[in-house]
Amino acid sequence: MTELQAPAGRQEPGGAQPLSIAIVGATGYGGGELVRLLERHPFVRIAALQARGREDESIAGSHPHLARTGHRVDDALPAGLDAVFLALPHGAAAGMVPALVEQNVAVIDLGPDFRLADPADYPRWYGFEHPRPDLLAQAVYGLPELHRQDIAALADEQVRIVGAPGCYPTTTLLALAPLARAGLIADVVVDAVSGVSGAGREAKPEMGFSEVNESVRAYGVGGHRHVAEMEQELRDLGSADLQPVDFLPHLVPMTRGILAACHVRTSRPVAQAELDDLYADAYAAERFVEVVGAPPATKHVLGSNYCRVHVRADERTGRVLAIGVLDNLVKGAAGQAVQAFNVLFGLPEQTGLEQLPLAP
Repeated sequence: MTELQAPAGRQEPGGAQPLSIAIVGATGYGGGELVRLLERHPFVRIAALQARGREDESIAGSHPHLARTGHRVDDALPAGLDAVFLALPHGAAAGMVPALVEQNVAVIDLGPDFRLADPADYPRWYGFEHPRPDLLAQAVYGLPELHRQDIAALADEQVRIVGAPGCYPTTTLLALAPLARAGLIADVVVDAVSGVSGAGREAKPEMGFSEVNESVRAYGVGGHRHVAEMEQELRDLGSADLQPVDFLPHLVPMTRGILAACHVRTSRPVAQAELDDLYADAYAAERFVEVVGAPPATKHVLGSNYCRVHVRADERTGRVLAIGVLDNLVKGAAGQAVQAFNVLFGLPEQTGLEQLPLAP
């Protein structure tokens, strides 16, 4: 551990020694975003970038836009790390985390291996038996707006594992959390769209330009794995009698962005004024969630760690429409992981994340 890190695991802003971190899976889209964000983080030193089969390779080989950082990618991790960010396919992180925990290294996993509290959900949704249910039970779901105190409390624990949420669940949960806390969700249909970067960087025939361009495609029909996170968190928020979430994602021909339109049948009639108060109170103190009066677009948050939320009561149908938008690679992945890292180490939560959205 670094010399300035307090015994409880917190870093004092302004200290002379930055926290030493590594990024595993640095050549993917999520890994590249972590490098972009953490390179300018004032309390962090990127000590290592790791990717399988890479030996002393310039980061420019996989991310030309990061060439000026001078970082290199290797296939090993150094000793003495404070934290490791894992940006890996499902099932890969679970095998790495035990050794990191034994070395007293904090883990922020961008994959799904430590998101779900019930080990039985892993064979059902991800096709593997979780190898360490004991560690799974000690991990915290890393959505700061919902679990800030739980993440911060990890600083006092020997095992520090944050399971960063998926991009679709983040969008959906931030759109629905105020309704869930108030016990207002009877059932919900989530109709969502995502850009192609959400599928990762690995080459897939169906993700080629000629397949995606000028086309919209529904996928995950019959049960997308991110439903497990949505239902877990909505029930924990107070929707104990929640019916199974009906979630249908769509792939649209854009690079970044997610929009989740959540159609809610409420447990009782709700007027627009009540919704306005509910959402204003829920997010008044949240730096990265903006409640807006008109339906937002994904372009409104491009390249930023912000999520925009809009809620509207439909008098004709009696339903409530809650819309969330975010950048799937920032607030939906790397930015969210950095936000949770800041909370875990007692740093100002916005550190390294105050970039304004890009336009056009």
